[in-house]
Amino acid sequence: MAAGEGRRLRPLTERWPKPILPIDGRPVIGTLLRELAAAGIGSTTLVTGHLAEHVEDLVGDGSAFGISVRYARQPEPLGSADAVRRALAAGASAPLLVVAADTVFRPGTLARVSREWLSSGLSAGLAVRRAGGEGKTPVRLEKQRVVEIGGAPGEWTAAPLWFFAGSILAALENLPGPPFELASAFRGEAGAGIDILALEVGPTRDLTRSEDIVMENFPYLLRSV
Repeated sequence: MAAGEGRRLRPLTERWPKPILPIDGRPVIGTLLRELAAAGIGSTTLVTGHLAEHVEDLVGDGSAFGISVRYARQPEPLGSADAVRRALAAGASAPLLVVAADTVFRPGTLARVSREWLSSGLSAGLAVRRAGGEGKTPVRLEKQRVVEIGGAPGEWTAAPLWFFAGSILAALENLPGPPFELASAFRGEAGAGIDILALEVGPTRDLTRSEDIVMENFPYLLRSV
């Protein structure tokens, strides 16, 4: 998912889309694609929107990152579930790994949690991390299952990484919105009977505010203050 406007990063994102902004001097989308390739994923559908041409020009066919890339456009910010529906229409197929193109995980994390979810036999999975940070979605866990999304703040928050089997893709239709969000498919009656495996991913790195660009690329500046 690489279509977002990155409003909290303005004015940077008025000129550059969020996925091509750097962490450790490298575009976030490039780091993410390399991690997906290292996890054994051979192809991906990149859903672009805001300043889409910049992302598409950087990534190309994906060969520079070791992965085959196709594209789908999301012309308006209609939410994460809408992005998945557009990817499916463009040729993506289940089982799905769905990830936002603005987050960097520890090396090897995507490969590890992919194996954990596939071996679980469950129809859905969601990455979780210890709580902390502005704007993170709270989740409640019981016995390694996500039983609530978006409730009161607690020990855990969601990371933007989902897994879906084909058996639950119908749950992404007829959601309230816009925007149409993935989490809505697992709330209330719509999510009854769907087990979501909680996949701990440890600390993540993302760009939320303009000052994060400095913090994530020039850490020596922080040590000198």
